[in-house]
Amino acid sequence: MTAQAPPTKARKATRTRALTLAEVQMPEDAELVRWTPEEVVDKRWLPYKSARVLREKAYKDEVHCHKDGGVVTFTAEDIRRENARTAIVPRSLTGRRYAA
Repeated sequence: MTAQAPPTKARKATRTRALTLAEVQMPEDAELVRWTPEEVVDKRWLPYKSARVLREKAYKDEVHCHKDGGVVTFTAEDIRRENARTAIVPRSLTGRRYAA
C-alpha cells in the first residue's frame, strides 16, 4: 500500500495591487504613441477595470482622451491629466474636517 499526499487547500483569489505612478514605465517615444482603452486598462495606467467603462466615459466626455474619427485613444498627456484629475487631496492638507 502506497502513501498518498494529503489534499491541499484551494488558493483564494487574490487581487493584484494597483501600480503607483513611480512604477509605471512609459516607453521613450510615449509622447507620440496613442493607446486604445484596452491597452490602458491592461497596463493599469488609469483606475478603471474594464475598457468598456473607460470607452463609455470617453463618449460622455468624462475623461481626457482623443476621439479621432470616432475611435477613442489616449496619449501620455491624457493619462497624466486623468490621473491628476482623479487624485484625492488628503484632508490634513486641506484644513477641512469634512468633505463639502
